[in-house]
Amino acid sequence: MALTATNDFVVKFANVNGSGSASANQLFAKSILRMGIPIASRNIFPSNIQGLPTWFEVRVSGAGHLGRRGGVDLMVAMNPQTWDRDVAEIEPGGYLFYDSTRPIPQSRFRQDITVIGVPLTAMCNEAYDDPRQRQLFKNIIYVGALSALLDMDPEAPAQLIREQFRAKEKLIQPNLDALKMGRDWAMANLSCPLGLTLARMDAVGDRIFTDGNSAAALGAVYGGATVCAWYPITPSTSLAEGYERYARKFRTNPDGTKRYAIVQAEDELASIGMVIGAGWNGARAFTATSGPGISLMGEFVGLAYFAEIPAVIFDVQRAGPSTGMPTRTQQSDVLAAAYASHGDTKHVVLLPEDPHECFIMGADAFDLADRLQTPIFVLLDLDIGMNDWLCEPFHWDDARRMDRGKVMTAEELEEGKTFGRYLDVDGDGIPFRTWPGTHPTKGSFFTRGTSRDRYARYTEEGAAYVDNMQRLLRKFDTAKQIVPRPVETHAKQPTPLGVIFYGSTSAAMREALEALEADGIHLDALRVRAFPFHDDVLDFVRRHERVFLVEQNRDAQLRTLVVNEGEIDPSRIVPVLHYDGTPITARFIRAAIADRASATNVIPLSRMGAAE
Repeated sequence: MALTATNDFVVKFANVNGSGSASANQLFAKSILRMGIPIASRNIFPSNIQGLPTWFEVRVSGAGHLGRRGGVDLMVAMNPQTWDRDVAEIEPGGYLFYDSTRPIPQSRFRQDITVIGVPLTAMCNEAYDDPRQRQLFKNIIYVGALSALLDMDPEAPAQLIREQFRAKEKLIQPNLDALKMGRDWAMANLSCPLGLTLARMDAVGDRIFTDGNSAAALGAVYGGATVCAWYPITPSTSLAEGYERYARKFRTNPDGTKRYAIVQAEDELASIGMVIGAGWNGARAFTATSGPGISLMGEFVGLAYFAEIPAVIFDVQRAGPSTGMPTRTQQSDVLAAAYASHGDTKHVVLLPEDPHECFIMGADAFDLADRLQTPIFVLLDLDIGMNDWLCEPFHWDDARRMDRGKVMTAEELEEGKTFGRYLDVDGDGIPFRTWPGTHPTKGSFFTRGTSRDRYARYTEEGAAYVDNMQRLLRKFDTAKQIVPRPVETHAKQPTPLGVIFYGSTSAAMREALEALEADGIHLDALRVRAFPFHDDVLDFVRRHERVFLVEQNRDAQLRTLVVNEGEIDPSRIVPVLHYDGTPITARFIRAAIADRASATNVIPLSRMGAAE
């Protein structure tokens, strides 16, 4: 029996990288948004320029679920290389849309799905002479055909085309013609609509549709960043490019002079070195990178930690180790960021869940860096960073002022106020600093990465070293109270079970919680937003007999942090791990937790370990 659903299904496009399909697929997704229907779209692409398979998934969810669901209801199969794999993904009763110009043996189809053939290539060959036009307009034609099959408002994609090509008016009509060609053919030759349909809603509201890298870049501008030094690396490149675009608009004087600096360094080590130099001089500076870049930056990150220099590092995580899968998502840099560099180091790590928090935390990171005089890591991942998400609009309080932390002025130095660069006068572990040039004879002009006393005088005396390292721990304890607190939600009834999650896992996790509640499995939930952990995190673990920790890496990295930092019995925390490079799904989480939490499959706490 064919699937039937309104505003609740998954469409997946299987294309060839470099075929021009990306803009057409985005047109399809945004057209649904224009109908007031929430969607979640994800681009799955290879790490080459063209020729390899690429996929684009659109989840239509009138209920507003923004995580990946899992499974495909309608497959738009445009790539012969991946045909068998794509057909196998379709849910029983689902639909297969393909280019029927060339006949395909019946053995290549499934009997439990509905097959929809449209002669796209033949239509293009008849309508266009130019080979490139044939390729590009084929994508628009299939969007037109899908608009008829799904009962989409035809004005939604048409209006988007008019807006997209506003500056190139001559392209508007050809694209509208291609759109109409596909729709007219489907209306005349196919049974429209399918069992999957779209119906106008008002469920999008004032939310915006944007990606995390752009949001973080804008947050950096609002947070006062004036220096960006970076080296290109997938998937963080668009963050630095976004900052340059926004800074050009908002940090350029009327006469054309710039109030910002952006430098493409020769490598990642050089880029973080420039950021540290700028931070030492009083500028708000950052870099954007991914896991391999964090590995290369280790030595300088340790310098910034030990010399206590503000810096912000946006890490858009991808699958590793080494080159790994550069265009696949993971949460695999948690430990690398938390303990970056050699020796005893601990860093502040922020964990945004969507572009809205990327903007907020992107700005807050600079206040934290100045206040704590230390590197701040903002951990996005490819799923958040490079995919568009429906999220709350960004808001900014114009009355807000930058928190520069403990900076001693020339007047205070002149008045004889005691200054020791590494002197803890308030008991919070944070010393006062001065910016170079603050006073001609007093204050701090130099810094060092070697051991020193409270007044920055070189020494390798053990007592002075221990004193300094203990003060850094006090500062880390202070950070617990000022980083973003975790967000806790309670089950509908008291339960001994809890679940912890973070970052881009959040959307799928919320949906899974609803499904588990319906299954009779009740869990309190805690979304962690920062490291060091607020006391609420460890209290949550201690209040529950069993806590599941859901994350997207192999080695249960956040679980390791919770166990190590909270001195928690590892058997109390059950890892739920997903790390194949695709974003985690609600179905995966639901199945993994249900299997271990059900009354008929209780695993003794003493037997639970990372391998489970």
